[in-house]
Formats: sequence, structure tokens, C-alpha cells
Amino acid sequence: MEIVRSAHPMDELKQKLSQILKVIPPGSDIFYLDYPVHANGGDLLIMKGTEAFFKEHRIRVRARYSVFDFPDGLSIPKGHILVLHGGGNFGDLYPAHQKLREKVAADYPGHRIVILPQTIYYKDVREFEKSADILNRHPDMHLFVRDTVSLDMAKDKFRQVNVYLSPDMAHQLWPIRSRTAPGKELLRFLRTDIEKTAGQESLEAGQAGDFLDWPTLYSRTEKRSIRLFSDMLRKGKGKLPVGSIWSKYTDRLVKKAVDRFGDYRAVQTSRLHGHILSCLMDKPNVLIDNAYGKNASYYRTWTQGIASAKLLAEPANKQSGGMA
Repeated sequence: MEIVRSAHPMDELKQKLSQILKVIPPGSDIFYLDYPVHANGGDLLIMKGTEAFFKEHRIRVRARYSVFDFPDGLSIPKGHILVLHGGGNFGDLYPAHQKLREKVAADYPGHRIVILPQTIYYKDVREFEKSADILNRHPDMHLFVRDTVSLDMAKDKFRQVNVYLSPDMAHQLWPIRSRTAPGKELLRFLRTDIEKTAGQESLEAGQAGDFLDWPTLYSRTEKRSIRLFSDMLRKGKGKLPVGSIWSKYTDRLVKKAVDRFGDYRAVQTSRLHGHILSCLMDKPNVLIDNAYGKNASYYRTWTQGIASAKLLAEPANKQSGGMA
């Protein structure tokens, strides 16, 4: 009797990204905007997944710009699609990136704009309404969101925007194979920034495992190098191909994260991409919610069917870090 093997849930999540091809058809010419130049490994995983998606579907990236070097008055050829990096910075927690999205929407009404999968969060509803006013004016705006909470928010405010539900772009990297067998038990990959919760702090007390976060994964030398890249982009590239050098350097940074996760048999994390990287490596992991419910919403939308992944949730208003 033939044994029929069911697809792994991660295969299905990777396949779901193909819906993006409806608005960025294979062979399209694009400008890739707001790619990350910072030490957040989650954004780097998203970028690597995004670039892999472009390559697989023969999407031609004609130019790349970060938040640091996108110029005023840039001339973009007709027919080129403007594709903005996905992630978790859509809203007013990280205003520089939101301002860039709004500027692109206002300045390029004649080009299709596609915002890759994002989580939406606003502390101030007035800022949300301001963003909606700008995006709703664009005649060919497409927004992908990563969870059902963001989907409901987007459909409520972005009435003239085409809104879609999609997994995170990092799922394009499935599967990631660890090069070595794990020799340690538990990695506790926990936030140290404004999205950290009081519940996480109580979990940290007196528990076993090795603690790490993106800021502590990378060395001082690596963080200095990252700042140098962003400074060079701010000041102008000169004759150096900063973007291509950054692409190669981030290969090393992502490899470091994969190797470190590969050292452990299991992961406990409050970082969404600690969870996603664990799933990409098919590694047992427990996801702790962040300050505004992003992690729990993502898990319930996409990854709760993965046998090796569990959620430890708490009310989103139990938070630290001064958020309203």
C-alpha cells in the first residue's frame, strides 16, 4: 500500500506567498524600498526571504533604497512597481519607516505600490487616520498584512486600498537546515526593547537556559559595521556599491543567527522571528506574546498548526517600556 505523506504546514505557508504574484507578476521590473539597514535579525530574515522570492519568480529589482538614502524627486520609469519591505513597523512606533511609505504613496500616484506583509499597530488613532488619508488617495495601492487583527484594522481604515492576508516573507526561506547537531538544551531568545512585556519579565526570573536577543547576538564590531553602512547611505554612496556589500554582509549576520539557534534543542522566544526562524529550522519552540499582541495574532493566524510550536499568551495590555 502506498503511503501518502501530507505536506508540512511550513510548505503550505511558503506556498501562500505565491498570491503576491497577482500584483507583482513574474518578470516584473520593481524598485525595492525600505530594505533594512539595522541590527534586527528578524528584518534581515524578511529581506532574505523577499530577495529569494524575487529571484525564484524572475522579478527584476532595478534599484534598492533604504530609509536612509531614498532621494527626493527620484525619477522612476513608467511601469515599474514600487515594492516596500514587510515586517512589523507599520504604524507609529517606528515613524521613519511609516513616513517613507506615506511619502512614496503621495509622490508616485502613477505607479503601482505594493507593501509586503506587515503587522499594523498605532498608539494614536489620529496617526492611523492620517496614514489612511494618504494611502486611500493612491489609485493602485496594495497592502499585505500578516495577521487577522491587522486585516480587520486595514479593512476598516484603508477603504480604497487593496488589502490581503499573507504570511511573513521569511517563510520563503523554508526549509533551513542546521549544519550541526544541537549540544545545548534551551535558548531563551527574549526581547529587550519597547515591545517587551511585564509577563516576560516574570518568566525571566530564575529559569534555566541561555539568554539572547538580536542586540546581544551581534558583537560590538558587527554593530559598528552596521552603523557604518547606515552612515554611508545617509551621506551618499560615492563610488562604493554599499547596497551589494550590505547584502553580502547580511548573509553573514543571518548565518550567525541560524548557527546559534542550531546549537539548541529548543527555543523559548518573545521575538516573532525567533519563532519563525525556529519553525524554518523545524525546531521545538514556545512563543511568548509581545506588548501589543503581534506574536499571538501571528501564531493564531498561521503557525498554530505546526506541531513543534506552542504559544504562551498573555493580555496585550500587560506591558513595560512606556507604551500607551
